Amino acid sequence: MTERVGTGSDERPIGLFDSGVGGLTVLSEVRRRLPAEATVYLGDGARTPYGPRPADDVRRFTLECADWLLAQDVKLLILACNTATSQALPQVRDRSPVPVLGVVRPGAVSAAASTRAGHVGVIATAGTVASGAYPAAIGEADARLIVTQQACPELVPLVEAGEMSGPRAEGLLHGYLGELLAADPDIDTLLLGCTHYPLLRPLIEAEVGPGVAVVDSAFTAALAAEDLLEALRARSSSGSSRHRVATTGPVEAFSAVAGRVFGAELPAVERAAVEGV
Repeated sequence: MTERVGTGSDERPIGLFDSGVGGLTVLSEVRRRLPAEATVYLGDGARTPYGPRPADDVRRFTLECADWLLAQDVKLLILACNTATSQALPQVRDRSPVPVLGVVRPGAVSAAASTRAGHVGVIATAGTVASGAYPAAIGEADARLIVTQQACPELVPLVEAGEMSGPRAEGLLHGYLGELLAADPDIDTLLLGCTHYPLLRPLIEAEVGPGVAVVDSAFTAALAAEDLLEALRARSSSGSSRHRVATTGPVEAFSAVAGRVFGAELPAVERAAVEGV
């Protein structure tokens, strides 16, 4: 894919994809930083979670969803899913006629800049942990850093079910984070390596305490999108942004969780007909 420099304005929407509702955290930051831009968001609710699935399945599902978003005539595609980014980013870039951003590198750069002790912890899905994407990306940012990962397979289903507080969520986080910090007590920065996890951020911060900085990729991914559109001279100038949100799964269930992120600003959720679902 060859990036095309525009003429100063491009009114086409930004496309964002996630395995479910987690990428809404990235969408929220994109809308905050780029209020004039239109967006189209697709969550693959019919096949979430991606974390425990074989890499070949993740790549196929991601490409099918990317094709749907590209058919909406987007000018930029953001893989707002860490598992999809770690397993399928090169394949999507090969297929896409527009620029494609992932969320692993922005999060890694943020974590590397945050740590003072040189010890970074990463919590992510099993698929993202197995890919080694975060240790590699953090190592590229600063090869001196020590990175310890913890797979948290039960957190995405928890968030997808709308269970973002309460004893079960607290108990799962206590177990996962306790294991991580026991493996490296010197961790002073925790990277949320899944876009679902910021929806659990208050519980996570309470568990790790004030001595550990908690960072995620939502803000830095939105900043990367802003910088890229500026470089390509592809920002919207109309100011009449329009937003669409779609899911491959049950609309009512998706809307119930998404509404907790956006409230009254959530547009009516569409049912997307994606090939393969």
